[in-house]
Amino acid sequence: MAFAALAGLVAAGAMTGLDGWAVAHAMPFAGAPGPAPTLADSIVPLLHVSFHPLGHAVAEVVTLPGQVVVSLVLVAAASRHLWTRGRVEAAVFWPAAWLLAVAVESVFRHALTRPALYQHGVHLVAFDDSWPSGHTLRAGIAAAALAVAWPRLRPLLALWLVAVMVLLELAGFHTPTDILGGLLLAAVAATAVIECERSGLLRRRALRRMGTTA
Repeated sequence: MAFAALAGLVAAGAMTGLDGWAVAHAMPFAGAPGPAPTLADSIVPLLHVSFHPLGHAVAEVVTLPGQVVVSLVLVAAASRHLWTRGRVEAAVFWPAAWLLAVAVESVFRHALTRPALYQHGVHLVAFDDSWPSGHTLRAGIAAAALAVAWPRLRPLLALWLVAVMVLLELAGFHTPTDILGGLLLAAVAATAVIECERSGLLRRRALRRMGTTA
């Protein structure tokens, strides 16, 4: 799996050159280096965020739907819409995929520590445990769920997701491998949901139960 392969490369330091180059040359909107976000920062939208410089502020706003609570609300809205359309499998599996993917992301964030990245000689501690990007993961799942629920929004959702990934890099929130890792995990989650719905897993179970009770 590409996600697992990338995890190994990041942990082994094989991608440090790319990430180090990005830190030095591809984060023009980044603010001053700071500590890693706390649990409260991860849960409460825009808590303790900096809106300086302007590019950083734009990034905060554009990437907001990838925040933990906001993204879960968006997935729940898509799930409710799918339920009203009779797509029970999709309605059940999208929130489940969000929860499982976020759990996997949390495990990797705690278990995988990349080699240190530096900017002007300063160790950027926040990047030590930033793989994979939770914002990219949650934005990807939310965009996929919304695209399934409202197909007409797909072009706009695709543009938004690209903007999220670009701004996460430019604003210094994540390195390129962080973003790629989050995107790969989101792709795995979305593919699993689509395949589960196509398989009719819940319908088959319901029919078996009806057959045993008849």
